[in-house]
Amino acid sequence: MHENTRTSPHPPSTGPSAAHAASERIQLRRALTLTLMTLVMPGSAQIVTGNKRIGRIALRIWLGCLAVGALMLVLALTSRSGLFMLFTDGRILTPVRYALIGGAVFWMVLIVDAWRLGQPLRLARRHRFWVAGLNGALCFVTAGAMFFAAHLVDVQTGVLDTVFAASTTSKPVDGRYNVLLMGTDSGKDRSGMRPDSINVASIDAETGRTVIVGLPRNLEDVPFPSDSFMKKEFPSTFDCDGCYLNAVNTWANDNAAQMGVKKVGHRTPGIQATIDAVEAITGLDLNYYALVNMAGFSDLIDAVGGVSVDVQERTAIGGIGSPIRGYIEPGRQKLTGDQALWYSRSRVLNNDFSRMGRQKCVMTAMLRELSPKKVLLNVEKIADSSKTLLDTDIPARDLNVFMDLALKAKAQPISSVSLVPPVIFTGNPDYDKVRSLITKAIDKAEGKKQAKDGILAASLSVPSSAGDAKDPTKANQSDDLDSSC
Repeated sequence: MHENTRTSPHPPSTGPSAAHAASERIQLRRALTLTLMTLVMPGSAQIVTGNKRIGRIALRIWLGCLAVGALMLVLALTSRSGLFMLFTDGRILTPVRYALIGGAVFWMVLIVDAWRLGQPLRLARRHRFWVAGLNGALCFVTAGAMFFAAHLVDVQTGVLDTVFAASTTSKPVDGRYNVLLMGTDSGKDRSGMRPDSINVASIDAETGRTVIVGLPRNLEDVPFPSDSFMKKEFPSTFDCDGCYLNAVNTWANDNAAQMGVKKVGHRTPGIQATIDAVEAITGLDLNYYALVNMAGFSDLIDAVGGVSVDVQERTAIGGIGSPIRGYIEPGRQKLTGDQALWYSRSRVLNNDFSRMGRQKCVMTAMLRELSPKKVLLNVEKIADSSKTLLDTDIPARDLNVFMDLALKAKAQPISSVSLVPPVIFTGNPDYDKVRSLITKAIDKAEGKKQAKDGILAASLSVPSSAGDAKDPTKANQSDDLDSSC
């Protein structure tokens, strides 16, 4: 009797080679696990199989970082202004920068040590390259991200030290912050610095609801308050030859020495004189000023990828002391920095009052489009442009307040009232009427009951240009700039 015995052509291996392969897999898993543990929870690999003291130090630091992150999340949900304060306080940012650099080096050392604890020489030759490559990549990514974050913190600190170096803070007046905004292009072909645009942003300190007051640069017979140093030379009004509102800055700076007037803080005699004049014109107490350089304005818009504007009239590029080199045609489009600059300042084919309306539309578009995400993604470009863009006496300590108000303002309508014909005649302005218009515009923005004299209603019903459905001058008097622009 014969038994049929079947033998497998490939009997299962139970010899040394199978055991060796299993050992290689275990060794590879161990090396990868230690590396990933260090990535997810720095110090954990050292606690499991290494220098437990170093591991505990690293783990405590990591848990501290998580606690700080949780605190920032709570601040973001409960006190956005408090969170912004952390990001704009140089006393906090400087140690954070050094902590990021130190943390990057320490984390990189832990990842390399995790590779060592994985016993790379015991790995199969084909596994060594992949494990070493993974560790190297993690070192590059983690340390690189933290070094880059430290660089951004350094950039932020530089902007705070350069642009927002003032130290004097100002409280809101009657529940509002009033900020003088001036745009200037002080090139070599200009004598002194004469602002091309002059506006006051009156911002509700609680809601962010904003009213923009536009002041023509050629406003005449400008008054000064009784405590202004300009009152000695111009006891009645600023009535010298060619003395318009935009000439106050140059005149005061040119004559400051003979009047014995010096720079006070960040305010030059010219800036202070302009603030005095605007306060007397509007009846508003100004908290701060911001002087925007046109070249820096163009760079800022390029830094954030342009700005979308509904162009309301054909506008020349160039033509102010230079040949016209192109046109911005009507229609909704994304403008580059150069185009937005010329759309805001050109008056070759139109006039100053049209330009004032276009400026308000560009300002509104910038407010609507600038988001925290866009700022974070372009922070270095924005920082570079800001150093040439802005001169201001807003201190870093108040930046958190204005950042929070800017976000609130994005969800609110923006009103405007401008001192332009036919409401106000710049050659013979009625300043009592001016102050009444501004008061009523602010009251209306705050939801207060309106007087029945009809002055504000009349001011917000300026006739359009003949046959032109899109008239940029409508933005000079508007309850909602979004609808007018």
